[in-house]
Parts: sequence; C-alpha cells; structure tokens
Amino acid sequence: MKKSKSLQAAELFLYFMMYSVIGWLYEVFLEVAVYRWGFSNRGFLYGPYCIIYGVGALLFLLTLGRLKKKRICLGRISVTPVLVFLGIIVVTTVTELIGSYIMEAVTGGWMWDYERFAFNFQGRIALNPSIRFGIGGMVMMYLVQPLLEKITEKWSERAVCTASGILLAVLIMDLVITIIR
Repeated sequence: MKKSKSLQAAELFLYFMMYSVIGWLYEVFLEVAVYRWGFSNRGFLYGPYCIIYGVGALLFLLTLGRLKKKRICLGRISVTPVLVFLGIIVVTTVTELIGSYIMEAVTGGWMWDYERFAFNFQGRIALNPSIRFGIGGMVMMYLVQPLLEKITEKWSERAVCTASGILLAVLIMDLVITIIR
C-alpha cells in the first residue's frame, strides 16, 4: 500500500528529529568521554538535538536512498556501498560547509573548528571529520535507518502524524526562544 504524502513527510520529520538527537548524543559523548572537556549543550538550540545531523540524515535518505538499493558491480564485486560511502562524505562535507556559513551569518560564528586537522578549509570542514561522518552515515543508512523504519511501520498513521506534530511544535518553540534570547 502506497503511503500518503502527509505520512511520508511526518515519517521524514520523525527521522530528522531522531537523528538530530542521536547527533547531539554523539557530540556530547565526544566532549565528555573522549576529549574529557566536560558537558556542554552541543546544539544551537536549547533542546537535546543538533539539527545539522538531522538535515544530513534527511539528505542521505533523499539523495542516496535509491542508490543504496541498487546493485552496481565491477565484475562480481558490488561497489554500491563504496559509492554510498563517497556520497555520504560529499553530502556531509557540503552540509557542514553550508551550515557553517549559515550559522556565521545568524550568530557571528559556527560551533566547530577543524583548524587542528590536516586538509581543512577555513576550519569549517576537514578530511578527518568528513571520513568519520562517512562511517557514521554508513551505520545510519545500513543499520539504524532499517531499524527505525521497522519501528515506524508498526505505528498507525495517526500516531506518526501526532508524534511529528508534537515534535514540530517543540522545535518551533525552541527556535523562537533561541532567536529571542
């Protein structure tokens, strides 16, 4: 059965929010457990989400979802995962670069600095983080997303739309509060 456009949009928004929260958890984990800098809210907004991760995840789903389902081979070897990995690197790098310019225009700066990494551009993007995001994107596309799809398939259309509506209201309130402060 084909899903309605409103259900598809609601599911995509749920995925956006889930990946935004997962991104926030990843960032906080790095700060607290890996770098031992202590806790700080790694998001631009007040809530526990980094929306750039949600944007990146949606871009993966929308631009690389069909590619992931194809079987592209060199001889007998499937190169589809390699192409998906390279696509993820391109998507994350461009998203992070554009995101840094948007944040700089809105707030006067951006929330990361890659100056310490080799092969960086203005501290906004760098090869090392792009490869890490590529690996994370592969985990997302091949492991996490299928799990999230199984979970949301069990929900009724009404439950998906209601959850998305509530999360959208929360996100809008957070955005308004952030802008006002």
